Amino acid sequence: MRTLREINDLRSLLRDYRTHGQQIALVPTMGNLHAGHLALVAKAREHADIVVASLFVNPMQFGPNEDLDGYPRTFADDQAKLRAAGCDVLFSPSVSALYPNGLTSQTCVHVPDVGEGLCGGSRPGHFDGVSTVVTLLFNLVQPDVACFGEKDYQQLAVIRKCVHDLHMPIDIIGVPIVRADDGLALSSRNSYLSDAERAIAPTLYRTLCELRDALEQGEPLETILANGLIELAEAGFTPDYLELRTPELTPVSTTTRDAVLLAAARLGPARLIDNLSVQLPA
Repeated sequence: MRTLREINDLRSLLRDYRTHGQQIALVPTMGNLHAGHLALVAKAREHADIVVASLFVNPMQFGPNEDLDGYPRTFADDQAKLRAAGCDVLFSPSVSALYPNGLTSQTCVHVPDVGEGLCGGSRPGHFDGVSTVVTLLFNLVQPDVACFGEKDYQQLAVIRKCVHDLHMPIDIIGVPIVRADDGLALSSRNSYLSDAERAIAPTLYRTLCELRDALEQGEPLETILANGLIELAEAGFTPDYLELRTPELTPVSTTTRDAVLLAAARLGPARLIDNLSVQLPA
């Protein structure tokens, strides 16, 4: 595996791969890798000859009071995991390499509609940071495909719309959520949880499963969501949102059949997100 930090080195290497007709896949990450990230690498390997993973803690997607400084940085361990997973190229640029003029004067990519509400409502500017850095990485790598986890459902929707609207020739592949044995969706931020909080954390998934089952049995939406918020609060969470949306993240209607149940809640220092598909009855 080649580890590169400079943009020119990356472009030079990938140019050689393209000259030989090799397909390239990109897996963008912020590091502190777990099995969910490695599932993205495995999926990328199925769709391309060369897998490029990026490791960049993007300051543009963190709010003023968020965990940028405390976000886990585990480069050596991440590098070893990617090498073992069969990644071909690790690109880990500095902040000054991607944003040479600083964040305040950086051109920003804004994706309307799908980036609003849910996590976009709780974290103003977050998805502008995500769509901007992903667009930069797409421009640098020029991948044929890119893989993203479905745990970050709204992020995946934002990226798909960005690629569609800007006519980028990239196939965006969503990869199913990887969970611990007790159901907790794997996340780099799970490391923030104490042992006691980690024991509580799977309640988020269990609650979503209960709500999904109730919705599929035709019970009233407003009652189900209200009860879900109460259940999470009683378990020790501070709920951020709990909503049912269409797969495109628009509001559900009486004719909606395919839907997504999405939740975010704080538990101690960690903000946990999760989602489940729901089949609403006719």
